[in-house]
Amino acid sequence: MLFDLPDHEALYQALLNRDDRYDGQAYVCVATTGIFCRLTCPARKPKRENCQFFGSVGECIEAGFRACKRCHPLRPMAEADPAVASLLAALDQRPEHRWSEGDILRMGLDLSTVRRSFKRQFGMTFLEMARQRRLREGFTVLSEGGKVIEAQLDAQFDSPSAFRAAFARLLGRAPGSLTREGLLLADWIPTPLGDMIAVSSRTELHLLEFVERKALKGELDKLQKAVKGDLGIGPTPPGEQIRAELDAFFAGISARFETPLAYHGTPFMQQVWDALRQIPPGVTRSYSEIARQIGRPEATRAVARANGANQIALVVPCHRVIGADGSLTGYGGGLWRKQRLLDIERQYCAPVRHTARSCK
Repeated sequence: MLFDLPDHEALYQALLNRDDRYDGQAYVCVATTGIFCRLTCPARKPKRENCQFFGSVGECIEAGFRACKRCHPLRPMAEADPAVASLLAALDQRPEHRWSEGDILRMGLDLSTVRRSFKRQFGMTFLEMARQRRLREGFTVLSEGGKVIEAQLDAQFDSPSAFRAAFARLLGRAPGSLTREGLLLADWIPTPLGDMIAVSSRTELHLLEFVERKALKGELDKLQKAVKGDLGIGPTPPGEQIRAELDAFFAGISARFETPLAYHGTPFMQQVWDALRQIPPGVTRSYSEIARQIGRPEATRAVARANGANQIALVVPCHRVIGADGSLTGYGGGLWRKQRLLDIERQYCAPVRHTARSCK
């Protein structure tokens, strides 16, 4: 698990020593190459500051890294499951292909079995893996000022229309409409729990959501209307700050988020979101406890609605709110992700009063 890994220095020393005790338990992702490896990889060792360590292959893939062709970190998964092996090989041979369920069936594979296998091994389906791999490349080109045709080719889409359609499904607008001059700028941030979209002005973070959330397009439309400005694409100071803070959070370094935020909601909603930010990492509270905290004990349902309307995931930690019976209840990013976030935050847990649920 991510939060059970040794510290960065110990893992980097294990990488230098090619320590096989960590084989299958830890992987190194190299920022300068976009590659992830086993710690026993024979390749030349990267600099310490360019390394990030994760506890699973799935986390490396979700963070945007590709498997090394020298140490083959995917090989154990492929050898353990022939269906996984054949699909990974097919994806490597045709990364530009728009993979579909029909392609999987034509390979003689069962859809439900493939879905379970990829979810178990990587935390995502095969189709999600293929789609994210292509879209991320195109988004990066656009955010760096590249032209749409350059982004399309870099993402290896066969046609401009296919690339536009993929972007429209994700953001609800064509890539050509996303310039670097918008009042709000969107940026793509890989994390171990899936890629995220951050939307910021030059001074504040307005939105942070996981890319596959179905409500994302509607949230972007609402946000654009609220600020009465165009949505563009590219880095901003708040975007760079939240990227660094997310890296520190998932690396086990810090759970502090100090990026300036812009709320878009009623005064009551904003009061709830402020209350959520007061919940310490590693602690959970119920909707009714939040209602009492803000002096509105009768407003439990309204607190739940405000919790669900939060558009700044992790930073405004709606994942720390659970049902009165201890159940996880709903989470826009998925209950599996909510549980994983709570697990990760156990490393940050400090002694708390008995009135809150701690991470025991």
